[in-house]
This record gives sequence, C-alpha cells and structure tokens, in this order.
Amino acid sequence: MRVQVIHGPNLNLLGSREPEIYGSQTLADIDAKLSELGAELGTQVVAMQSNLEGEIVGAIQAASGAFEGILINPGGYTHTSVAIRDALIASALPSVEVHLSNTYAREAFRRHSLIADVVIGRIVGFGASSYTLGLRALIEAIRGR
Repeated sequence: MRVQVIHGPNLNLLGSREPEIYGSQTLADIDAKLSELGAELGTQVVAMQSNLEGEIVGAIQAASGAFEGILINPGGYTHTSVAIRDALIASALPSVEVHLSNTYAREAFRRHSLIADVVIGRIVGFGASSYTLGLRALIEAIRGR
C-alpha cells in the first residue's frame, strides 16, 4: 500500500514559524515519523510540500492510480482552494485532512474548510500527532476496518 502525504503552504517553515501555535517539530521530523509509522503498518509513505496551489493540484491528480489514499494538510488553501477540492473529488481516493492547530479555536475564517465534506475525516489540534493519527485512520479506512 502507498499513501501520498501533501503538505501545503508555509509548512516548510515548521519548527521556526509560530512555534506556540504549530510546535517545534520540523517538517522533516513529521515526515520521518510518518515514514516510520507507515513502515510499521506496511505502508509506503511518500511526502511532498509545496507553497503553490497548482503543484498541490498536480500532486493530487498524479496520486490517482499510484496511491491508495491521500493525507493532506492544505495549510491556508484549506479555506480558499476550490481547485484542491475539485482535484480531491476527481482523484476518487480516500483522503484525510489534518491540521496541527485546532482550527476551530482560531480566527473565524480558519473554521471553514472547503474540503471537509469531500474527505473521509479530519483531525485537528493535536500538533504533529495530527499527522500520525490521520495516517493510522486513513490506513484503517483503506483496509476497510
């Protein structure tokens, strides 16, 4: 089994960007934990990060047929990108949305996700653990548990 992990804009700055909100772990730390967990669960995890909406859309499109699911943190595009939403629908892959911070406890605009109704689930507010929780949930859903 293969899972595509997609990190959206500014997540490359983790570890230094507002650590009081996003924590002190770097994106490399998160990706290493995901790869380790994936191996433990018999799943290859392939991660990518982009600050560009079109590259994220392209990664989602390319995932169809190459991966069994998508774990995605669209970052700021969560609240604005119809293109990412449409790509997730077109991919027909089970997807889980994750966020490091509790988006419901932040600014009002962060409380609305344009992809919430097209993903199989959302995990928010657990810091870097949101990713590992999301990966576990996605793999279980793919396996039909």
